[in-house]
Amino acid sequence: MTITLRPGSTVMFTGDSITDCGRLVSEDGLGSGYPLRIAGEWGLRHPDRPVTWLNTGIGGHKVSDLAARWHRDVLDVRPDVVSILVGVNDMGWHTLDPQGRVIPVEEFAAGYDQLLAPLAAAGTELVLIEPFLLPVRGVFEAGAALVGEAERKEWRTDLDPKIRAVRELARRYGAQLLAADDLFAELSTTTEPEHWSPEGVHLTPAGHAALAEAWLRLVA
Repeated sequence: MTITLRPGSTVMFTGDSITDCGRLVSEDGLGSGYPLRIAGEWGLRHPDRPVTWLNTGIGGHKVSDLAARWHRDVLDVRPDVVSILVGVNDMGWHTLDPQGRVIPVEEFAAGYDQLLAPLAAAGTELVLIEPFLLPVRGVFEAGAALVGEAERKEWRTDLDPKIRAVRELARRYGAQLLAADDLFAELSTTTEPEHWSPEGVHLTPAGHAALAEAWLRLVA
């Protein structure tokens, strides 16, 4: 069953840089990514149902970072719908930094659960966007390191259990699940993955458009 947005509903997008997308320097506070595309397409389709769209994504944030600001940025606002995309910064690529730490999937899932519990108790509708990693080719820079296929395979090994954890949380809380990793894997079979993401994590305009289109299929 899809989520129904009534006139005057408030929708909150939150997460990391993929959601942030320069929101603080944008006129409407939505940034330039999928939240802006969703808001624009909704306004085009449903001018009779105005919605307040909010974005509290912050680049680089993990589940633990969201927890530290959850009351101020999310719970105190009392949105009707909360859409969360987090997890790629909980992935093993941060071990490229000497100070990086591998975050066990159990810790990731428990922290994510603590974000969802108060929202579910308040009757907030939930959209969980699973983290994703596209199968791009070649070598690219991640911080001060060069990353190739071997490193991406290690990340994949770390990320897959966390994707499964998000899917289980969506099932447990009756949330809408946007299976973004599956979405981009399928898209990458017909169009080169670099069309959707230059390095497998951050999205191109086409990638944001694909994510927005998938999100809007979950909402009516």
